[in-house]
Amino acid sequence: MVSSKDSIVALSSGRLPAGIAVIRISGPRTRFVIETIAGGVKDRFTTLRKLKAPDGSIIDHGLVLFFPGPGSFTGEDVAEFHVHGSRAVAAKMLETITGFEGVRHAEPGEFTRRAFLNGKLDLVETEALADLVNAETEAQRRFALRNAEGAQSELYASWRRRLIHARAMIEAEIDFADEEDVPGSVSDAVWADVAAMIGEIERHIRGFKTAEIIRDGFEVVILGAPNAGKSSLFNALAKREAAIVTDEPGTTRDLLEVVLDLNGMRVRVVDTAGLRETTGKVETIGIERARAKAGGADLVLLLEDMVDPQSVGEIPTGVPLLKIGTKADLKSPATGNYDLVISSKDGSGLSELLDEIGRRAAAAIGNAGDVLPSRLRHVELLRQAKGFLVAAVSGQSQELRAEELRLATDRLGRIVGAVDVEDMLDVIFSQFCIGK
Repeated sequence: MVSSKDSIVALSSGRLPAGIAVIRISGPRTRFVIETIAGGVKDRFTTLRKLKAPDGSIIDHGLVLFFPGPGSFTGEDVAEFHVHGSRAVAAKMLETITGFEGVRHAEPGEFTRRAFLNGKLDLVETEALADLVNAETEAQRRFALRNAEGAQSELYASWRRRLIHARAMIEAEIDFADEEDVPGSVSDAVWADVAAMIGEIERHIRGFKTAEIIRDGFEVVILGAPNAGKSSLFNALAKREAAIVTDEPGTTRDLLEVVLDLNGMRVRVVDTAGLRETTGKVETIGIERARAKAGGADLVLLLEDMVDPQSVGEIPTGVPLLKIGTKADLKSPATGNYDLVISSKDGSGLSELLDEIGRRAAAAIGNAGDVLPSRLRHVELLRQAKGFLVAAVSGQSQELRAEELRLATDRLGRIVGAVDVEDMLDVIFSQFCIGK
């Protein structure tokens, strides 16, 4: 348990004005502050109180909660004031509370950092909590909540326990090979389990692409010749004039992006410059960016004007692609080999296109209940751990193989924050808002 010398306070609710403002305080001065401002309150009960400044003037009427440590979020004494959500009330409350000796404004993520330091959360759960706070879609919420509840941490902890056991068995065989109570050889069972773990880690790492899609979104890039209807489709999907639409070729020069929520999944749609041969320097840069963006997309929508089809040259290979015929309102019946036919003007075909994008996004996510690595940091440490395990399995000297196991165990410990993580704490907790 880490004992903080000072107490911290912050507005923990959203932007003001609002119906309610929640002001949170944590640390050794919490009980004194709450008793001074609100009088005595019962632990873990919500109490309506007049909230007074030290000079006796009333600041507001509000609800007060007190959670004595260590049974609180941070592991310290924690209190919350639920007051009317005006800027003036919140400012006066914060001014009053920070006026007490030993109380200061919290830094970003400092409440969660204290929870980590006091053993209430590990690093993976901390990162998942940040994801939960920032979740915008149902898939993101489910993914973050599962990890915040410890599913990901438990997987890494189980691998670490197995490695600690394996290392203990190998070192016992090295040190006490002549003792009767030590099995004659445990190597076969130990190395078989380590080899199996290598496969488990490899499969887990492969899930990072799915985690990226859940967290960052399923990326859909719109390609096509100039005036193929790319920006019109982009605006129709965005349901606003997000891109300039004109009859002049080459209007779109840079990448434009809009985020959609399709059936609880985050989908990023990117509008690009029209693909054609051009001598214009700026337009050429836009076309190069369009091709590069499409090369890393999860899905490409290749649009073609059915009234006046134009060649777009080479398109990225190895990327899922839908060929879309546009301007169906001007061309009926449609001719050509198209996956879908749409009109951004009258909306025909757009619902079918959104359904297909949603279906493909859902297929890319697969079973969102799977335990997946949620950060590149996890993947890098898992790859290092796997490398040490491969070296251990293929090694000759039992002493060196045991050392490889130790190094792999260390890397798994770093993921959850069990060992040597001080250098990354500032980076992780800086992602949080002030009141968290």
